[in-house]
Amino acid sequence: MEFLYLWDVATSYIPYVISLIAFIIFLEQISYLKKRRFLPGPTLVLPFIGNSISLVVNPTKFWDLQSSYAKSSPLGISANYIVGRYILYIYSTELSHKIFANVRPDAFHLVGHPFGKKLFGDHNLIYMFGQDHKDMRRRIAPNFTPKALQIYTNIQQQIILKHLKSWCQKAATDQSSGSIALRIFCRDMNLETSQTVFVGPYLSGEARQRFNRDYNFFNVGLMKLPIDLPGFAFRNARLAVERLVETLAGCAEESDKRMKAGEEPTCLIDFWMQENLRVLAEAEKPFEYSYKEIGGHLFDFLFASQDASTSSLLWAVTFLDSHPEVLQRVRKEVAQYWVPESNAAITGEKLREMKYTEAVAREVVRIRAPATMVPHIAGVDFPLTENYVIPKGTIVFPSVFDSSFQGFTEPGLFDPDRFMDERQEDRVYKRNFLAFGAGSHQCVGQRYAINHLMLFIAMFTMLIDFKRDRSDGCDEIAYVPTIVPKDDCRVFISQRCSQ
Repeated sequence: MEFLYLWDVATSYIPYVISLIAFIIFLEQISYLKKRRFLPGPTLVLPFIGNSISLVVNPTKFWDLQSSYAKSSPLGISANYIVGRYILYIYSTELSHKIFANVRPDAFHLVGHPFGKKLFGDHNLIYMFGQDHKDMRRRIAPNFTPKALQIYTNIQQQIILKHLKSWCQKAATDQSSGSIALRIFCRDMNLETSQTVFVGPYLSGEARQRFNRDYNFFNVGLMKLPIDLPGFAFRNARLAVERLVETLAGCAEESDKRMKAGEEPTCLIDFWMQENLRVLAEAEKPFEYSYKEIGGHLFDFLFASQDASTSSLLWAVTFLDSHPEVLQRVRKEVAQYWVPESNAAITGEKLREMKYTEAVAREVVRIRAPATMVPHIAGVDFPLTENYVIPKGTIVFPSVFDSSFQGFTEPGLFDPDRFMDERQEDRVYKRNFLAFGAGSHQCVGQRYAINHLMLFIAMFTMLIDFKRDRSDGCDEIAYVPTIVPKDDCRVFISQRCSQ
C-alpha cells in the first residue's frame, strides 16, 4: 500500500515535470531565435543538443550547409546551435579579418576547438593575450630561424625517405590490395617527423609508442560529442592530452639541462631552451616558466603541424595526379637542384630556389586549407556590423576555406602559376589567403610547414611513380578533423629511381 501511495504521489508530479521541461525548451528556442535575429540558419533546433548529431555524423554536409546559408546573406554570416552553444559561421573575408584582429580579453578568445579549453588544458599558446602573448612569440621566434630550419630540413628528409621506402616495399609485397590508402601512412610519417623535429633525442622508443597511442585517442576525441564521462571518446582524448603534455614537459626539462651544459641544439625544444637561457641572462626583470607550461605550448605546435600537414600532403598527391603538366614541371625543376642517386641532401638554399615547387605547395594550401575554420569565443557582446551584435559566449567560426575562393582569379582552379612572380596573386589577394590565420595569432611556423610540404612534393615526385585509384566521389572532402580526400587518397605506387 505504501508503494502504491508513493507511486501515486510521483505520478501526480509528472504533468508539472513535463510542463517544466516544455517551458525550458520553449525558452531555449526563444533565446536561439533572439540571438539569430535576421541571420540565415535553422528556424528550430533540437532541444539541448541542437544540430550536434548532424555535425558529428556528417561534418562535411553540416559545414557545406552553413556555408550555403552564409552565402545567401548580404552579411556573409549564418547561425546554428550545438550542444547548448549558439554558433556563427563567417563566410565574409573582411569579417573574418575583423575577428582575427580583435583577439583580446574584451573581444574574441581563440580556442582552436569549440570545447578547446576543456580538451587542451590551460597551458597553450592559443589562449594567451596581449604582452604575455607577444613576449612568448618573441621567445619562440629563434625556433624558426634559417639555422634552425636547416636542422629540421635534414631531419624531415631522413624521415620522409625512410617512409617512402617502406610504402614502396608494402606496395611491392602486398600485391593483393593493389592500391594503398596514404592517409594513415602520411599521418604516421608526420607524427614521427614532429616528434623528432620538436623533441628528437628526448623520446625513447617506448615513449614514442605511448605518444602515438595517446595522440590517436586525441584525434578520435576531436570529432566526438564533448561528453566528459568515463568510456566516452572525449574523456579519453582529454586524459590523453594531459599525458602528452606531461611527456613533452619532461622533454623540455631534459633539454634545459643540456642547453645549460652548453651543448648545441639538435631540435626545436633545444633552440627554445637556449633562447630562454639567453633572455634570462640578459633580462632586467627575469620571467618565469614551468616545464608543464612549455609542454602545453609544444602540444600546440604538434596539433598545428601534425594533422594540417597530413591533409596538405594528401591533397598534393591528389592534385599532382590530376594535373600531369604540373607534375612534369615540378620534376623538371627539382631535378635541377637534387639528384636522388647522389645521396646529397636538399638544403634550405636549394629549397628557396625551387620557386615553382613552392608555388605548388602554396596553391595546395590555398585551395584545400587544412584547418577550414578557426573557432573563437566572443568574450563580450561584440558589434560585428552596423546591424548585428555577436552575443557574449557565441562560438564564432571564421572560414579560411571560403576566403580562399574569394578574390583570386578563377579560384576553383588548381593553378600554381598564380603564386609565381609574373602574377603575384599571393600579394594582390593576400587578405584572402588565410590558411595560416591572420593578426596576432598568425601561425608562427608557416615557413616550417611550407618547407615540409615542399620536401615531400620534391621527394615523392622524384622517387615514386604514382597513379590515383579513382572511384566515385574519391576526391570529395572528408573531415578527420582536418580535411582529406574521401577515399583517404588511394594510390598505386612503385619505385621510380634505381636506388
